[in-house]
Amino acid sequence: MSKFAFRCLLLLVAITPVQAQEVTPEAPFHELKVPTFLDIAHRGASGYLPEHTQASTVMAHGLGADFIEQDVQLSRDGVPVVLHDAKLDQVTNVSEVFPDKHRPDGKYYVVDFSLDELKQLTIVARHRDYELVYPRRFSHPEVRFPIQTLDEQITLIHELNRVRELSTGIYVELKAARWYRQQGYDITSAVMSVLAQNGYHDTRPTPIYLQSFDPEVLRRLKREFNWDFPLIQLVGDNKWGETDIDYSAMRTKAGLESVKSYAEGVGLWLGHVLTGVTENGEPEWGDALHSAKAKGLKIHVYTLRADNLPKGVESHAQLREWLKQAGVEGVFTDFPDKK
Repeated sequence: MSKFAFRCLLLLVAITPVQAQEVTPEAPFHELKVPTFLDIAHRGASGYLPEHTQASTVMAHGLGADFIEQDVQLSRDGVPVVLHDAKLDQVTNVSEVFPDKHRPDGKYYVVDFSLDELKQLTIVARHRDYELVYPRRFSHPEVRFPIQTLDEQITLIHELNRVRELSTGIYVELKAARWYRQQGYDITSAVMSVLAQNGYHDTRPTPIYLQSFDPEVLRRLKREFNWDFPLIQLVGDNKWGETDIDYSAMRTKAGLESVKSYAEGVGLWLGHVLTGVTENGEPEWGDALHSAKAKGLKIHVYTLRADNLPKGVESHAQLREWLKQAGVEGVFTDFPDKK
């Protein structure tokens, strides 16, 4: 890590949180105070620093996030690492460090690299076809951000909680379990092993949610791993074409009734919740929101971005407040300080 980045981390740790949770880190899970409305740092404070980096995690903690999200992929040697994409192309400098280590499709897959190789990469600002997705965000090319393992990120959050006397939670997403099974890996078992090693079994060092787009992953957590703490079913859109799971059916009353049998809540895409804004500036809500509320499911909405607001929305604060008033219990946001 550069001296510049290290100084930033030291400064961020000292930041006074917007919403401090006055509890002792050693308290059991049921005694940890979780706010009624959650500001979940989406891949850390990714509106300010590259997603899922150590610096982004520290900044999210300093800005008062209630939970910090960890998307999990696997290295070739089966180590859970904190990355959103199964491919390295858009978020690292992989093509510069390992130019020939791509598959026939020209893409660089996380699972094709050992942990030692992944540690040689640096996370960069998200780009597509060499154009920054969010041009105003941090993108300095000379600041190095190494890839974190899930274990390393949890350790970092635990230590920040200890020294700052907080109980910021972790929010872990198990990514692409079916695809990993085709590659010969069990991402669910790998993640659960790391969680057990960090004390998430009979007690909870922090509040925790586990989430997945795959309902079978969540059912397996209850059935095989006896996971007795909150699970969130992420609900996507069939148009994304990422899986054969029928999310349109999942969003119906019958589908949500099924979800309630194995999960405490749903992670709904913002586009399915806020369907528009009237000429008078009033929000229009989708059926998925009404149906999930009627079933008594917790509702966490993804993703709020102050630099990419839906049409008709004036500010991040307005959008957050609308969702809160509509009965949503939490939001994933790239900007956890914007209340």
